[in-house]
Amino acid sequence: MFTGIIEQLRPVVSIRRGGASSVLTLDLGPLAEGSRVGDSIAVNGICLTANRIEGASATFDVSTETLARSAFAVLKPADRVNVERSLRVGDRVGGHFVSGHIDGVARIATKRRDPGQWTFVFQVEPPLADMLIEKGSVAVDGISLTVVDLRADSFSVAVIPHTFDQTTLSVKAERDIVNIEADMMGKWVKKLLANYTGPAQPSPSGLSMEKLREQGFMG
Repeated sequence: MFTGIIEQLRPVVSIRRGGASSVLTLDLGPLAEGSRVGDSIAVNGICLTANRIEGASATFDVSTETLARSAFAVLKPADRVNVERSLRVGDRVGGHFVSGHIDGVARIATKRRDPGQWTFVFQVEPPLADMLIEKGSVAVDGISLTVVDLRADSFSVAVIPHTFDQTTLSVKAERDIVNIEADMMGKWVKKLLANYTGPAQPSPSGLSMEKLREQGFMG
């Protein structure tokens, strides 16, 4: 379990792609201290298990399924990635609960500098947009963010300068792809609503506050 508060940007040392799986090696730098073989570490929002740690270098096996369904498909040596070690009991939760199991990818449609913030618009498939809710949480490359505007095939977020500077959003460009994990609470609510009302139908705005009130989930 993670919180979506990125600890550091760390460089990819190598990624060796194979038939059944691939091997990713990162330079964890100071984050290697206290990390052990078997630990779960979120890399761009994907939960991976460290199978070797030598000095600052950590190695992870990556399945072909993960490569095919995530932005890891375009990852290359020297790329910098968001790294967060797993949440410990008693830690502060500064973002929101993030499982590290992404729901899909999005493409950056707009990256714009606005007064006091950066505005990003992400293009997504409608089924993924339907898991989101305006003002709800979303993990973008493992970063805990808040959905500002939600449409049938896109959503936007506002990113403060500190988050921008400390994460992959500073090096991403328009048309780049990122990993997306919808808020776990939103996914559970969607499943519960489907049980009450039948199979979910495509909606131009996904779940809404009004729908939640109608079903008694909010006052």
